[in-house]
Amino acid sequence: MLKIAFSPIYKHPLPEGHRFPMEKYELLPGQLLHEGIVNESNFFEPKPIDEKWILNTHTQEYWNKLKNLTLTKSEIRATGFPLSSDLVHREIAILNGSVQAAAFALEYGIAMNIAGGTHHAFADRGEGFCLLNDIAVTANYLLDNHLVKKVLVIDLDVHQGNGTASIFAGNPHVFTFSMHGERNYPMRKEVSDLDFALPDGTEDRDYLRILEDQLEVILKDFTPDFIIYQCGVDVLESDKLGRLAMTIEGVNKRDAVVLSLAKSLQAPIMCCMGGGYSAKVSKIVDAHTQVYRLAQELYF
Repeated sequence: MLKIAFSPIYKHPLPEGHRFPMEKYELLPGQLLHEGIVNESNFFEPKPIDEKWILNTHTQEYWNKLKNLTLTKSEIRATGFPLSSDLVHREIAILNGSVQAAAFALEYGIAMNIAGGTHHAFADRGEGFCLLNDIAVTANYLLDNHLVKKVLVIDLDVHQGNGTASIFAGNPHVFTFSMHGERNYPMRKEVSDLDFALPDGTEDRDYLRILEDQLEVILKDFTPDFIIYQCGVDVLESDKLGRLAMTIEGVNKRDAVVLSLAKSLQAPIMCCMGGGYSAKVSKIVDAHTQVYRLAQELYF
């Protein structure tokens, strides 16, 4: 069964006019149900996990400041979010969703989180709409519980996974791969195990060719037994922040490449949704919906 993490707290409201599109977290589950891709039994609400798993990735100082709402004004500004206890609870729920989805992936081969992909969060700070790095916490949870030995992070959001790259720098058990816009946020990139920076205007054909080539390079030296897939849809031509030129069909082919790879390797995969900032939220939802449809077609 395809298990999907979702909690009402994912829809935590932001001040009117804020550019981060929270609507997709409410609309996406409804779209999946409407199309008959899943039913209510596919969804699970994340349960709390011990904060030691947060501290296994994030520093004690940062975690204390976050949960006590004592970040400085500049630290709050870097996250892009107005800080509140509701926001922190939302970020914890999202993180728990990814960890628990990964556990379901071990059982079923694949699992999803309606949110997640908070790859800009560093061990000691938040950035770019990311306060806690669910990708990193999930990978460390799997490794430290001896559930897996090697994790491949495939980050195909249009923005580099700088926080994830920093956290796992020099870690031989986690391979970080980020394929992102060359001229996009963050302006100062970190160094992943493999980075590929795409020029503005990259279209489907070149994107898919490069992706397949880079995955082939990775597998020459690193064979994962678990994959975390950050499948942001801000690579779409319609995206306000993306600068690339992919079609929704191209995004579907991209997701098929990654999911098919995971299945061929018999490596469980946890998918988190990442970014998407098209003017019409329906485009974001339609693009995200595809990966759930693919999961059902390929695995169940």
